[in-house]
Amino acid sequence: MKRAPHLVALGGMCAMASAFGFSRFAYTPILPHMVAGLNFSAAQAGLIASANFLGYLLGAFLSATPTMRRHAHAFFSLGLIAGALSMAGMALDYGAHTLAALCVWRFIGGLVSAFVIVCLATLVQEPVIRAGRPALAGAPFAGVGLGIATSSAMVLGALAAGGDWRTLWLVASAGALALAIAALGLIPRPGPTPVAAVAAQGEQAPRGALARLVASYGLFGFGYVITATFLVVIVRETPALAPIEPLAWIVVGLAGAISIPFWTFVARRTGDHAAYGLGLIAEAIGVALTVLVPSPWAVLTGGALLGGTFMAVTAIGLGLARRMSPQAPQKAQAIMTVAFGLGQIVGPLVAGVLRETTGSYLWPSLAAALALAVGAVLPERARRAA
Repeated sequence: MKRAPHLVALGGMCAMASAFGFSRFAYTPILPHMVAGLNFSAAQAGLIASANFLGYLLGAFLSATPTMRRHAHAFFSLGLIAGALSMAGMALDYGAHTLAALCVWRFIGGLVSAFVIVCLATLVQEPVIRAGRPALAGAPFAGVGLGIATSSAMVLGALAAGGDWRTLWLVASAGALALAIAALGLIPRPGPTPVAAVAAQGEQAPRGALARLVASYGLFGFGYVITATFLVVIVRETPALAPIEPLAWIVVGLAGAISIPFWTFVARRTGDHAAYGLGLIAEAIGVALTVLVPSPWAVLTGGALLGGTFMAVTAIGLGLARRMSPQAPQKAQAIMTVAFGLGQIVGPLVAGVLRETTGSYLWPSLAAALALAVGAVLPERARRAA
């Protein structure tokens, strides 16, 4: 390794903060202001969100190709820069074609974010493991929570200064771009030692075990995304929750920032499969709390449970897939990302339509909680099968 492992891990944190904390999740605090400014419906907001996830799904498919594995650093760099610039594209005036244009930009952002998370295994996680620092492999995922908290604070600051929803996108784009440049300065190009040579030292898990893990991960994608997309909207639509609107999404981010060391500790005591399942159960409780108990403490607790689990579950789940497929860890990570992307596409569409039909996010959120609970059962079955 040409650079100290802790610096490479820090670069990974900056990358995930840019590609996900900003480029993906800044949509949540900006969404209610954009909906109000454009007079969009919940279904239209869900369509824009699903465009992002459709791009993520296509990016995951592309990430499984040999070309992506051979040129991981180039696609990683493209993902970071294009993701940040796609946010600036959201701020342009498209007149009568605004909805279509916003969907295109969110599609591009989702496409390139998949490049970042899949190539992360080759450029950050595997190198720090080879350098004898396996504990740092999950550190980049803490960057998502830090990015959520930082982007939320920047959005609040821009609002306080009188900015409209277009200004919010420009401010968030600048933050994402700064983090992308920092990440590219810290993460070196892959060295001459091929990752496959290191990864091939383990045994391939039975195909059925990996398939159940992939199915669980898809349910996770559906289960987390509804609350992660519409939490601020849910808070805004409930008068009793108005005082916590500025805090709701920041709490999610701060909980995400500390979740990686906490769940790493849990995984060491219980094993990765058990920690993965426990994380999904905790997340299911959090998702249900945000709609079942319309009080500030319940929503903030639910948000903390969401933020405190979803990136940790992501890190643990992708780590399990890499270890179950040691001959092709990046391909396994891409397959997991495809399943996750499918769940993400369905979630906002279901939530938007049911919100228009029922007048609330209660039923889509409860469906999401059920999906998470079912997904929690599958890793243990996969462990026994393996």
